[in-house]
Amino acid sequence: MSDTLQRFLFEHAAIRGEIVQLAATWQAVTERHDYPAPLRKILGELMAAGALLAATLKFDGTLILQLHGNGPVKLIVVECAAGHAMRATAKWDGDIPENTQTAGNLRALLGNGRFAISLVPDSGRQGYQGIVDLNADSIAAAFEHYMATSEQIDTRLWLACNDTHAAGLLIQKLPEQKNADADAWPRVGHLAGTVQAQELLALPPQTLLQRLFHEEDLRVFEPRPVYFRCSCSTERVTGMLRMLGRDEVRSVVAERGEVEVRCEFCNRRYVFDAVDSEEIFAAAITVPADTTRH
Repeated sequence: MSDTLQRFLFEHAAIRGEIVQLAATWQAVTERHDYPAPLRKILGELMAAGALLAATLKFDGTLILQLHGNGPVKLIVVECAAGHAMRATAKWDGDIPENTQTAGNLRALLGNGRFAISLVPDSGRQGYQGIVDLNADSIAAAFEHYMATSEQIDTRLWLACNDTHAAGLLIQKLPEQKNADADAWPRVGHLAGTVQAQELLALPPQTLLQRLFHEEDLRVFEPRPVYFRCSCSTERVTGMLRMLGRDEVRSVVAERGEVEVRCEFCNRRYVFDAVDSEEIFAAAITVPADTTRH
């Protein structure tokens, strides 16, 4: 499988890890929008980070990563739903030149910003959101800062992205176990830190783990698939139009002849003409049952 998550554990140390490699999933995002190259790099790294974080959670719902800024890039969103179905999008203003200042530099692209992580349960119960100021130059540094300040979990992250692949490696320190290797965390962090971007992008996970940790006792689990899927639908769009109201929709139809809605994630186009628009609101009207007795 080209798009996978691979979990591993250190047998005699309180450390777990994940490797993710995205190919088709990443390309499904980039082929739907013409993202500037500096933004594309950050978007791919955030997708890899989202998949890695989702893999560490026991949670039935959707994980949402959001970067908000006041620079050329205004918003980056990555969603990872149950079963590791992913989608992503970004908003920006004007041209973003590709140079050494903007290439992968988070603050150069977003300026003053915030990094938010949300958990939205499938059950409809109250979700969770954590927010920190964006004070890092890279996705990996921003993610590590968030985990340290909001979750109090020691986490290290290495990310890479090119035109065809996005990938990442994560290690997390678990609660100390009896008789655990006390020196393992700095040692494993040093070994993981030798990874090169090209290795993350090109090597099979098993090969990469062997290269990095060949002297460690690892337990490696079966890989799990990751894939692109957008949750937009005609039903969701019609629900949004109902919230706008009949008068607002009618005014758009009168001006343009139709209402067009494009999904910000998959770029799918939904079009409603005058007849379609009226049917949306007619379907929302419930006729009370006739209780007249004869």
